[in-house]
Amino acid sequence: MTSRPELQAPPEIFYNDVEARKYTSSSRIIEIQAKITDRALELLALPDDGVPRLLLDIGCGSGLSGETLSEHGHQWIGLDISQSMLNVALERETDGDLLLGDMGQGLGIRPGVVDGAISISAVQWLCNADKSSHNPRLRLKAFFESLYKCLARGARAVLQVYPENVHQRELILGFAMRAGFAGGVVVDYPHSARSRKEYLVLTCGPPSISTTVPKGKDGDCESCSDDDIAEDDENQTVRMAAPRKRQKITKRSKGREWVLKKKEQMRRKGNIVPPDSKYTARKRKARF
Repeated sequence: MTSRPELQAPPEIFYNDVEARKYTSSSRIIEIQAKITDRALELLALPDDGVPRLLLDIGCGSGLSGETLSEHGHQWIGLDISQSMLNVALERETDGDLLLGDMGQGLGIRPGVVDGAISISAVQWLCNADKSSHNPRLRLKAFFESLYKCLARGARAVLQVYPENVHQRELILGFAMRAGFAGGVVVDYPHSARSRKEYLVLTCGPPSISTTVPKGKDGDCESCSDDDIAEDDENQTVRMAAPRKRQKITKRSKGREWVLKKKEQMRRKGNIVPPDSKYTARKRKARF
């Protein structure tokens, strides 16, 4: 099993000039990116009316996934933290508008203008603390809250991820749910070590019939991930439960014995304390 890229170095360092060109020139990676992006577009479930949509490609890299978006007639904005990857995208004259930025600090896109968002193998990078100032929970919170704001009402986001373990999957799901999204995880080919893919399918808005999580694919598939990550989980579709309401914690009032004890302590210190009576420590009513 190859070492995961996110465990070797931060993305802006790992994807330097050499790695960016190596990644983009690999015919295997180009094929994988095209297939995953096609699947992400299928899960976005955009209206089939011939009208181009404005899509957001988070972790766009050198624009491989963006090419597939352009082939389907959509306009897109690409965000990536690696300057080297974006330089390669500029050299390849991709059609999208490119932004250099850290998704863990928020997307910085105007509210409600994006018709859909995709991300190919990027969100799991937020689960690592690459710097002393990085807090994975705060970065996930900033990312999902800004993603929710920039999407139009009812729009979907499809994030293909490679979680390292169950804890990372639950962490990502949890912060997506707290941001207000409805949806869940779609797993394609759950029993295949090389072909398994996980897609976080999120809808901007409360749960409804339109937010039903699609079913994952099953069967034989020749494509494999660029990380070749095998997972042992066998669930094909995981839905997010509605967030639980926080229960109010009522403070227990101090008893009469405690109040009398405190009053006696104050008297010993020489303080002026009202005399004890049958009303001592009795809770007053809301109205007199």
